[in-house]
Amino acid sequence: QVQLVESGGGLVQAGGSLRLSCAASGRPFNLFAMGWFRQAPGKEREFVAAISWSGSDTDYADSVKGRFTISRDNTRNTVFLQMNTLKSQDTVVYYCAMDRLAFGRGGRIQTDYISWGQGTQVTVST
Repeated sequence: QVQLVESGGGLVQAGGSLRLSCAASGRPFNLFAMGWFRQAPGKEREFVAAISWSGSDTDYADSVKGRFTISRDNTRNTVFLQMNTLKSQDTVVYYCAMDRLAFGRGGRIQTDYISWGQGTQVTVST
């Protein structure tokens, strides 16, 4: 059974930075693309970023492109989301997810993913 544990959320001032981490276990991490999504209260979960199984391909939502960077360390079974120039609208819960199929690039749709973490809250103050 796959387990994903996010960490690194917290309170930061607008313009600041945070680095989220997601540690995976229960599946060969290096074979699966990983994604980050986020969800505000009462809203649909939305795509943030994805990274392919090899780490060679990344994809970003337009709202975070140029500010956020997704990366992975397959030796540590961990995916990261470096968030810079944070804005108040980035205040939501962030979730990591593991791709359903091996050797993928990581999609933008929730159903592309088979496992989800418990989420980590990011709050940006103005």
